[in-house]
Amino acid sequence: MTPRLDFHAAAPEAVKAIFAVETFLAQSTDVTPHDLHLLKLRASQINGCAYCVDMHTKEARKDQIPEQKIALICVWRESSLFSAKERALLAWTEAMTQISQGCPSDERYEAMRAHYSDAALVSLSVAITQINVWNRLAVGFRTPHPTDI
Repeated sequence: MTPRLDFHAAAPEAVKAIFAVETFLAQSTDVTPHDLHLLKLRASQINGCAYCVDMHTKEARKDQIPEQKIALICVWRESSLFSAKERALLAWTEAMTQISQGCPSDERYEAMRAHYSDAALVSLSVAITQINVWNRLAVGFRTPHPTDI
């Protein structure tokens, strides 16, 4: 894959604005790093973003999410490792990431409401849209993932 351009260098003010949302999410008391890792990794898998899958896999490991859970996130429905809360988040993440397929169902919305406050639901939804922004930039501009395995 041949990279197209370094979007960080091409539009630093735009990237700075995107990072402002990242700062908000990192400082939010409504969301946990665990939840952010799960949703970022799942959305990045759906969007086919190798750079982001690589990054969020490493971050999840660093924050001690079990390796088996990281490996099985792409098939979470078939695994008993994921709690009802995690299942609600992953289903919501998929629905919000694939929004062109239709509005997230009432069932998915109610599952989120059962586990998260209104503020957390909004913050997690912002996080989902945020990772989709990064995925689209990295995929569209063919940002290569590091090869430091």
